Amino acid sequence: MAITYQTGVLPSTEQIVELYNSASLPRPTNDPERIKKMFENSNLVISAWDEDKLVGICRTITDWVWSSYLADLAVSPDYKKSGIGKKLIDLTKEKVGEQSMILLLSVPTAMEYYPKVGFTKEDRGFMMPRTK
Repeated sequence: MAITYQTGVLPSTEQIVELYNSASLPRPTNDPERIKKMFENSNLVISAWDEDKLVGICRTITDWVWSSYLADLAVSPDYKKSGIGKKLIDLTKEKVGEQSMILLLSVPTAMEYYPKVGFTKEDRGFMMPRTK
């Protein structure tokens, strides 16, 4: 299995929806136009490929010098525990640089994963939930 990583190349909306659904990532996959806009409006997208199959993706919104919001991290269930998620995070950290912190909101099922790949739990956050 030779996984390749690409930066700045947007997979098709269909590929993203398929990956999110297979990874059970709670995103609006029933609204492909919204998924498309999520990616078009992100500063940094890094994808993982097994030949022509999208097997992982990381989407970040950043100012490049202070904070970066890691909005999505998804890995195909068939490729879990192969290091793809960690590699996507490492590449993100490399791209945003040393001046920027990386923040994220975790899905409940990944709460134990993020400390294993270098994140520290933060209890000072606040959120205004979306209404739609």
